[in-house]
Amino acid sequence: MIHLRFWLSCLLTILLGCHAMSAQHLNPTYQAYAKRYADEAIRQMNKHGVPASITIAQGMVETGAGTSSLAKEHNNHFGIKCHRSWTGKKTHRTDDRPNECFRSYNSYQESFEDHSLFLKQPRYQSLFRLDIRDYKGWAVGLQRCGYATNKGYANLLIKMVEDYQLYTFDRGKVPFWFDGKTKYQAERSAGKRSHGRREGVVRQAYLSYGLLYVLAKRGESLSDIAEEFDLSVKKIAKYNDIPVDFPLSDNMVVFLQHKNAKATDPHFTHVVKVGESMHSISQMYGMRMKNLYKLNDKDGEYVPQEGDILRLR
Repeated sequence: MIHLRFWLSCLLTILLGCHAMSAQHLNPTYQAYAKRYADEAIRQMNKHGVPASITIAQGMVETGAGTSSLAKEHNNHFGIKCHRSWTGKKTHRTDDRPNECFRSYNSYQESFEDHSLFLKQPRYQSLFRLDIRDYKGWAVGLQRCGYATNKGYANLLIKMVEDYQLYTFDRGKVPFWFDGKTKYQAERSAGKRSHGRREGVVRQAYLSYGLLYVLAKRGESLSDIAEEFDLSVKKIAKYNDIPVDFPLSDNMVVFLQHKNAKATDPHFTHVVKVGESMHSISQMYGMRMKNLYKLNDKDGEYVPQEGDILRLR
């Protein structure tokens, strides 16, 4: 095992260069929204099983982080319309059609509670079979179940969750930029698990696009992989364009060296699908995320929508 680690370390030293990852610009208005409503989102998660990350991301998207008149004047944070069953207060706004009826609440707590109950109707029941930490699955499911008409809705939610590290709330933690602690602890937070790695056994490393990578195992962290391959957590995070506490999904590709500046032949373009982000696309082709933005003249605010065609080289 020592010889294998030494060989891998030498190989990486030859292959790796210096590459600084630019920090993601965070909008203070969106940060303030997450700080203000995190406790309520976590309470709803513990009570009803809706991921706090998804609740906060939906609130951000639907209200412009609490700046819409629907949120400020009527405490409606999720754009929920009246529908036939609603017997509470109402207000009218132009949305998909003129003068549409929206629900009005006495407090934001009422809005968050109603949002959780709204998602418990049969139309969305399939979502509750997902892991509470599977924010991507929830985002895609909400779009497919018809929560919003915007065909880029799922990808927009995913971007919000990842840019602002909202996934940490689902795990009983807080984003790096979050001051202090939340009032509630996530009752279903993920515990740190041992994977029983045996001495003398190293998982298989793969080579694709000229890059070394491994496949993450369910429940492990970047720290686990860093320890196994004698690399620093910060380096692996940098190589993969992610923060050090990014949640790894089962079989997620984790590169052990800097990604390429562009995709290799024969990959010239990519057609965006539901549930994809600029990060997931860059990982798919082993190219640096900042270069994917640059090749397509996009900034950090861009959200890829289903059907968009992106240049890869």
